Amino acid sequence: MRPMVTVVGAGFAGVEAAWACAQRGVKVRLFEMRPSKTTPAHTTGWFGELVCSNSLKSKLPTSPAGLLKQEMSALGSLVIPTAEAHAVPGGEALAVDRESFGRALTTAVEGNPNIEVVREEWVPQDRPTAGETWILATGPLSTDPVSEWLAALTGRKHLYFYDAVSPTVEAASIDTSIAFAQSRYDKGGDDYLNCPFDKDQYMAFVRELVSAERVPFRAFEAGGVRGGPGEPASGASPADEGAFLEKVKYFAGCTPIEAIAEKGERSLAFGNFKPVGLTDPRTGRRPYAALQLRPENGEKSLYSLVACQNRLRFGEQKRVFRLVPGLEHAEFVRYGVIHRNTYIDAPRVLSPFLELREHPGILVTGQLTGVEGYVESAAMGVWAGLVAAGRALGCEPALPPRETAFGSLLGHLQDTVEREFAPMNVNWGLLPDPVEPVRDKGVKRAKKLEAAHRGFSLWMERLAETGPIAFRG
Repeated sequence: MRPMVTVVGAGFAGVEAAWACAQRGVKVRLFEMRPSKTTPAHTTGWFGELVCSNSLKSKLPTSPAGLLKQEMSALGSLVIPTAEAHAVPGGEALAVDRESFGRALTTAVEGNPNIEVVREEWVPQDRPTAGETWILATGPLSTDPVSEWLAALTGRKHLYFYDAVSPTVEAASIDTSIAFAQSRYDKGGDDYLNCPFDKDQYMAFVRELVSAERVPFRAFEAGGVRGGPGEPASGASPADEGAFLEKVKYFAGCTPIEAIAEKGERSLAFGNFKPVGLTDPRTGRRPYAALQLRPENGEKSLYSLVACQNRLRFGEQKRVFRLVPGLEHAEFVRYGVIHRNTYIDAPRVLSPFLELREHPGILVTGQLTGVEGYVESAAMGVWAGLVAAGRALGCEPALPPRETAFGSLLGHLQDTVEREFAPMNVNWGLLPDPVEPVRDKGVKRAKKLEAAHRGFSLWMERLAETGPIAFRG
């Protein structure tokens, strides 16, 4: 009997982690509490249940999401080929039939002789025994016992229960003839970019912001009544929403930008967008208001819109924030959100192998790590499973090169640039720029893909050299 790997949670990440181990001959015990005990967002006992959209994003090989899918398939993913086998029309996106996809995924896992499925709630224990690995894949709605145990292991300040972050844009899409680099009163260098409003621009922005369509509130986010997957919960009330926003404020110290703007047309100019200490080089004067942009990674290829967390629909965010001077052609790699989402401060508590730095043998994967999206969560499950399998077989897998999709996601989880860590999905901004500067966006992206393919091929060769952890099919 080979050393046992325990995987907790049979969502996308847990299924992939268990499958990666099992396909390499390592025995796995997979815990899934559904359907005997469910969550406010799930309705079935299927593994990998899609609780919101049925889309796994772009299937185009020339997109970051398509690139990640290619890498996952080459590493022996179960989710990607299963999704392709149960696809429904979705244009350029890989959309799936929820029922048949979930059933097929569950059947495959339950039929694998190296996976023992335990249909009961996993109770946290102190530590893994020698030679054992635990992989936590309990997702954004982890149970209270798991959340409390994880908080005790990592330190409560490194565990977030609510996702309250601002939109993020590609640096190359910011108009720097308008946005200027300056910290307030020239203190702290020029890391910040500033988008200056005149009075008319600011008033037009505020009008559109407060009238924009918002994401419906889900009552279970505040501990209220249960709603259907991805839909507003029945029974949600203004009191429920108030309780939710108070929780968010407590954990993240933020208020939705549209809620601030509703208090008065100049409230943002005196708050989030206050222009004091700034001088617009085009006019030599202080702007009427200014939206600041902060680097989101060490390479400064991504910038977040400071203090612009919101609950607007994604299409509305794109429309409204493109009214900001300098962001007229902004390419959004993630949109602002405020919702319940348990995840850890990965750069400070996780190693590149997704292992808790201070607790050997405990790996964290999926959305708990701070990646966002079905495919990204599944990818981290593949990587955690590869790490666990390698250790069970007496070898450590080589880290993926930074230029690959896997390496870029792990790079985000390890980027210790001064910021409050926020979840991210795979995007062009995470893939490193070519060594030689390229202005043309299409050429730049083609070079990024070329580097990714080259790096991934070299990585696969290195994995094959270790023998035991090479994918066995």
